[in-house]
Amino acid sequence: MSVLHPYAEVAAACRSRFGDPPSGVIVLGSGVGGMLDRLDDAEGVPYAEVGLPQTSIQGHAGRLVVGRLGEQRVAMLSGRIHTYEGHPLEMAVRGVRAMAAWGVENLLMTSAVGSLHNGLQPGDLVRITDHINLMGINPLVGPNIEELGPRFPDVSKAYCPSLGALADAEAARQGITLHTGVYVAVRGPSYETPAEVRMLGMMGGSVVGMSVVPETLAAVHAGMKVLVISVVSNPGTGLTDEPPQHDQVTAVVGRAEARLSGLTEAVVQQW
Repeated sequence: MSVLHPYAEVAAACRSRFGDPPSGVIVLGSGVGGMLDRLDDAEGVPYAEVGLPQTSIQGHAGRLVVGRLGEQRVAMLSGRIHTYEGHPLEMAVRGVRAMAAWGVENLLMTSAVGSLHNGLQPGDLVRITDHINLMGINPLVGPNIEELGPRFPDVSKAYCPSLGALADAEAARQGITLHTGVYVAVRGPSYETPAEVRMLGMMGGSVVGMSVVPETLAAVHAGMKVLVISVVSNPGTGLTDEPPQHDQVTAVVGRAEARLSGLTEAVVQQW
């Protein structure tokens, strides 16, 4: 008797609890949990109820909610799992893989990031166009899960150009400045040193964070379309005299939430 992968068990639980898959899933990063309030006819469950691991990070609620955002039925993963919490990488990407196995086609992720140059300031929105993975880990290592995707997936367009163009157009329509940039993924949980910030900027990075990339790789492997909009929560260490603090990160992101939520809702209506 074959044993289901954990992600497949979560997908089965979602299908049993919520029925047909929604059009897309939105992963809510640090400080943007209020986006849940925009959902109509919302039904939610704690992560544990469908087999997802519980996050331990402030600002991450740990709930799966399905409802209507405007005219579209969507799922929201309120909170993400980080490998720096001590979890295996499989747990960090289980939610995304489960959504793909459920039949969800679109993935929109939000995240809090540090800037790597002074052209990006706290509160700025950045659409991610590419990434540099310095985490030293990849969720595709190990036996390939054939039912999800190929052994060697193409990631030349990991961040869907058509969804990106849609986000750019909607931002312009709403009068929102939406920057574009390269996400550098590091393991964490310590913030970067000033020397590391200088190095990452010289490598071509625009922002730095401790998530997004494993989920992107898992999603692209499974055939999902990916859009990532990050909020600059703090200047990179050494760009100012102020040291980064997590409480300030969530506060800055919270203040940007209205712009991010309005943009997200408009994009979702057209994907």
